[in-house]
Amino acid sequence: GETCSALLLFISVMTMFMSGVVAIFEYDLKKIIALSTLSQLGMMMFSISLGLFELAFFHLLTHALFKALLFLCAGILIHGVGNTQDIRSFGGLSLNFPLVTVCMNLANLSLCGVPFLAGFYSKDLIVELACQYSWGVFILCMMFICLSLTVLYSVRLTYLSFVGVYNGGPSISVCESDHSLIGPVVILSFVSLISGPILSWLSFPAPVLIFLPAFLKWAALLF
Repeated sequence: GETCSALLLFISVMTMFMSGVVAIFEYDLKKIIALSTLSQLGMMMFSISLGLFELAFFHLLTHALFKALLFLCAGILIHGVGNTQDIRSFGGLSLNFPLVTVCMNLANLSLCGVPFLAGFYSKDLIVELACQYSWGVFILCMMFICLSLTVLYSVRLTYLSFVGVYNGGPSISVCESDHSLIGPVVILSFVSLISGPILSWLSFPAPVLIFLPAFLKWAALLF
C-alpha cells in the first residue's frame, strides 16, 4: 500500500508539473485547455495517493463544470475568429466577445483556485490537507510550483486572447448573438460560481478542520 501510494504520488506530481510546463509554451487554444485538464487530473491522483478519495471526486465534479465552460468558450472564440485555434492570431477579443470574455475569465479564475469560486473549495482543501501530510518538503514545494504554473498558463491564455491588439485575419465575426451558444455558457458560469459551496455542503457532513502554520495557510494564495 505504502509503495503504491508513493509511486502514485511521484507520478501524479510529475504529471502536474510537466503538463503545466508544456501548457506555458503551447499556442493551440484547445491544447492549452487539454493540458490544463491533464494537470488537474494529476491533482486528483495526487489527492488519491494521499488517501483523500472523497476530495478527489469532489475536485473531479467541480473541475468538470468549469472545464466544460472553458471548452465551450474556446469553441465560440475559434468559431468567431474564422476557425483558427492559434492564440497568436487572437488578441483584443474582449471587445468583440464581452460575455464570453467574462465567462472564460470566470472559469480560468475558478481553475486557479481564486477564493469563493468553485475550484477554490476543492483545490484548496486538497492543498491544505496535503500540507498536513509528512511526505517531505520536496513534494510540498513541487505542489506549490504546480499551482503557480496553473495560474501562469491561465493568465497567459487570458492575456494573449483578450488583451492587446487583434492579430488575426479580417474574417472575425461577432457571434455573441448566437443564443444557442450563449444560454449554456451563462448557465455553466452560474454553476461554476455556486457549485463549489453547494457540493461541499452535500459531500462533507462535518466541516473539515485544518490546523496549519500561517505561512502554509497563505502559501497557495501567495504562489
